[in-house]
Amino acid sequence: MTIASNLGFPRIGARRALKSALERHWAGTLDTAGLETEAARLRAAHRTLQVGLGISHVPSGEFSLYDHVLDTACLLGAVPPGYGWSNGPVSSATYFALARGTAQRPALPMTKWFDTNYHHLVPQLSPGQAFVLTANRPLDLLLEAKAEARRTRPVLLGPVTFLALSHGTAGNDPLDLLDGVLPVYAAVLRSLAEAGAAWVQIDEPVLALDLPDATRTALRRAYAVLAGAGGPKILLASYFGPIADNLPTALRLPVDGLHLDLVRGAADLDPVLQQASDQLCLSLGVVDGRNVWRTDLRATLGTLRRVADRRGARGLMVAPSCSLLHVPLDLGAEPELAPPLRDWLAFAVQKLAEVASLTRGLDEGDAAIAADLAASDRAVRSRRESPLVHRAAVAQRLDAVTPALLARPSPAPARRMRQRERLALPAFPTTTIGSLPQTEAVRQARAAFARGTIDAAAYDAAIAGWIDEAVAFQEAVGLDVLVHGEFERNDMVKYFGERLDGFAFTKHGWVQSYGSRCVAPPIIWGDAARPAPITVQWSRYAQSRTTRPMKGMLTGPVTLLQWSFVRDDLPRATVCRQIALAVRDEVQDLEAAGIAVIQIDEPAFREGLPLRQADRAAYLDWAVACFRLCSSGVRDDTAIHTHMCYSAFADIIGSIAAMDADAISIETTRSRMALLEAFAQDGNAYPNEIGPGVWDIHSPRVPSAAEMTELLGLARQRLADWQIWVNPDCGLKTRGWPEVQAALANMVQAARTLRQSAG
Repeated sequence: MTIASNLGFPRIGARRALKSALERHWAGTLDTAGLETEAARLRAAHRTLQVGLGISHVPSGEFSLYDHVLDTACLLGAVPPGYGWSNGPVSSATYFALARGTAQRPALPMTKWFDTNYHHLVPQLSPGQAFVLTANRPLDLLLEAKAEARRTRPVLLGPVTFLALSHGTAGNDPLDLLDGVLPVYAAVLRSLAEAGAAWVQIDEPVLALDLPDATRTALRRAYAVLAGAGGPKILLASYFGPIADNLPTALRLPVDGLHLDLVRGAADLDPVLQQASDQLCLSLGVVDGRNVWRTDLRATLGTLRRVADRRGARGLMVAPSCSLLHVPLDLGAEPELAPPLRDWLAFAVQKLAEVASLTRGLDEGDAAIAADLAASDRAVRSRRESPLVHRAAVAQRLDAVTPALLARPSPAPARRMRQRERLALPAFPTTTIGSLPQTEAVRQARAAFARGTIDAAAYDAAIAGWIDEAVAFQEAVGLDVLVHGEFERNDMVKYFGERLDGFAFTKHGWVQSYGSRCVAPPIIWGDAARPAPITVQWSRYAQSRTTRPMKGMLTGPVTLLQWSFVRDDLPRATVCRQIALAVRDEVQDLEAAGIAVIQIDEPAFREGLPLRQADRAAYLDWAVACFRLCSSGVRDDTAIHTHMCYSAFADIIGSIAAMDADAISIETTRSRMALLEAFAQDGNAYPNEIGPGVWDIHSPRVPSAAEMTELLGLARQRLADWQIWVNPDCGLKTRGWPEVQAALANMVQAARTLRQSAG
């Protein structure tokens, strides 16, 4: 019989229970035992839920208190010196020190998990790194489920993917450490088999990348060892794209099953049907684990039947395309989402119900799932025919876009002269990225306004008061270009999406970004347009409170696209162009309101980069064009800034330059300015101004002025002095005011020290 399978479940729980527990633990009001108890409660509830939905292969071990890549590093004893670990189990203090940093040590670097909106920690591996099994958490979680009479399928991050995602601390290739890692993995696999695990899922999403021969060789070496370890049957899981040219390698590995992402890698199916051994179990990822749209059950069942007709139903698994970590938990928590939109959606719980329904339909026929098929058919037809989705005016405006709308009036050097005349800034000007602390008072006022317990006048008065305080503080501390603080904004994407046509929002549709940080992405369901100005009121007000330049803060079109659940009935490029025109209107209104510096944040610019090299040029072309479309309708003396984070820039530096922003700010603290190499290569690859971050705002520590001065000195080794702005790594929304006041004072002092030393 066909197996209904799941690869991973959202960790955060209903109403963000994990977030609450973590933050209470970090605040000192929940001890380690209490945190583990709350985590165990969540895991038990999630197992019960999945079994109740009809899932036979329920995963275990994919749950993490912070990040699964960090969990794997701790499992293997890959803990750098200085974090309080020498041997044995990794304590929670060490674990969270690696994740969040301490007063003495920075956190591990963080980057995006492939091309998703989830962030993972980057393990730091030295030459000759020793690996040891610190504590067998995969076994512990298997036994936890077994104690409830639940049979689960343990999940491990594969050894080759783990090493490929790691950083060599001395320029060493982490893949050279494979022979040291494999004995630990083998020991874990043996222990799982001894405890009764029938299958183990080993995730190797590197198979969706362009792989050099050395990585393919590493995969063959790794699985030759693991297949002989005496462990459970191995389901090798790849996702986020087609395996494509890596299929010959994957199909020759001595594993018992192979998971295919047939949402983003449908082209793999026919070659696999032609080439795979009849003994290889196939896990078919046919339900989209990264988007919220309902599955077309009838069409998908047709695909599954084609596979079953070719291979028989034995050895087939029906599954989501990837872990459901990337979608909200339950559509049932959103009663206020109205039809027809609600009928078009499926969150994690509904997606697993789809998996179970498809499995039953494959085994028992259409009649067994007749009601599910009828509901799916109605939703597909309703969405396709809805007059709410497509707007003629939006299509007409897109058709009218010409190349002239994508270019500034003058080249960057001429603009720079006019902007310097207008702004009159010192060398190494200081600013922040945009947001200032969102205090409890701010959140309470926003919630009260949403509930209707305070009116608009009272809410606006509160916002104005916080802006007044923020402006006064920034002037007192000595910042050169100020921000209004974004106190009126709940989220850099949600705030804009709520004011754009074609976007919808949930109340509890939270998705983990990293650690306790969760976001509720908008759902882009129809044509996008801006019905009215969004940010002009508060930017104009803030500028009226100071004679210093006030930045207008916007979220860029690529980020609004990437950090949303995007409609799948139009090309992403078309949706992005719609959004770019809406942002363009806002940019022009800010300029008309007297705002001289407008920052259009694009932190998601690089994460949209396709995983395969062959697909990247097309993406970069339309992503750059969308940024230029939204930013090019201003005068020369208006400065356009942008911000990017969590990115490696070397392979897209030409496209970043082509965006033609007057200045870019980037996160460089954790890398100690190493990311600037991309901007400095070939003499000076980036022609405009740069704000390299000197304060890691994701860590609860205040860097000294000396630390920041040292970082700026490293920046000067790679950049010309005229290029350098001084700013934090990212926005300050999540930090407290005492940290912000101290750190910004130190930052301003570092800039002044730099001005003195530079003459």
